Amino acid sequence: MMSAIIRREPTRDLVSLRDMMGRLMDDGFFRTPWAFSGLADETLSVDLYETDDAVMVKATLPGVKADDVDISVTRDVLSIRGEVKEESEIDEAKYYRRERRYGRFNREIALPVPVIAEKAEAEFTDGILTLTLPKVEEVKPKVINVKAK
Repeated sequence: MMSAIIRREPTRDLVSLRDMMGRLMDDGFFRTPWAFSGLADETLSVDLYETDDAVMVKATLPGVKADDVDISVTRDVLSIRGEVKEESEIDEAKYYRRERRYGRFNREIALPVPVIAEKAEAEFTDGILTLTLPKVEEVKPKVINVKAK
């Protein structure tokens, strides 16, 4: 009977353990207290992009009603606040799994360029919030046509 020789690398196990402990320390001690409740900033998924005329923001807000969302722009920071309300009271003992999150949320995003907050538009369709934040005139690209002689 032939047995296979397996090469062991004890340092590999130590590196893996060190990485796991590092992640535990980062997640456990350097997150904000409300991160453990599931209501931290990262729970609000956002796409932020820029067109020639505006800064566009799309946020996924499942289970949120349009009336439960507050949006504000202060200087160069966009704030999206709201609340996901629990639909009904069910005895906790009956749950097999509970992954949906309820409660207040808040997300503040630094805007890449100055915008005109007074002309901002917001649309809310199928749980997707779309914000159009027009840029101030001085940051819009200027097109200069070159004429050949």
